[in-house]
Amino acid sequence: QVQFVESGGGLVQPGGSLRLSCTASGFTLDYVTIGWFRKAPGREREGVSCIESASLSTYYPDSVKGRFTVSIDNLEDTVYLQMNSLKSEDTAVYYCATVSACKVIGRSLVLYGMDHWGEGTLVTVSS
Repeated sequence: QVQFVESGGGLVQPGGSLRLSCTASGFTLDYVTIGWFRKAPGREREGVSCIESASLSTYYPDSVKGRFTVSIDNLEDTVYLQMNSLKSEDTAVYYCATVSACKVIGRSLVLYGMDHWGEGTLVTVSS
């Protein structure tokens, strides 16, 4: 089955850090673009990062820029999302997906053509 498996979520206090992992199952990450997005109850889905595996170009919305860092390990077919200085508003289920393209528009990151996301991993930021 072609899918991502997300992991690494948990409960963290405001100001803390987490590193999420996104491992490809059934395919490799050569020459693909991978996006992370999150979904919180009562809020719209939000793109939070994007990385192009060939160029290693990265993209972020204003809401996480300077706090989140996306990286890729092609040997392990895994994408990481390092999240620092976490805030309560970062609480959400986080997913990764292949995307056909991504683009920063205004303060937002738009992910196009998302596919292969997994079940997600829950991040809760609370004291």
